[in-house]
Amino acid sequence: MEHVGPRKEKPDPERMAILRSLPLEVKQQITGEEAQAFLYKEELPDSLLEKLKDYLVKE
Repeated sequence: MEHVGPRKEKPDPERMAILRSLPLEVKQQITGEEAQAFLYKEELPDSLLEKLKDYLVKE
């Protein structure tokens, strides 16, 4: 796995608030990689979608 340096852009503040508001047991399951994808609006891994399925609203 390649080393990911510090990002130039800032994480999305709304998404940061969403992550912070999740129950602790959910937050503990989320990996750094999954959190990063969510915060920077990258394609979300299926593993993260599975963990968040009870909290996401389908568009």
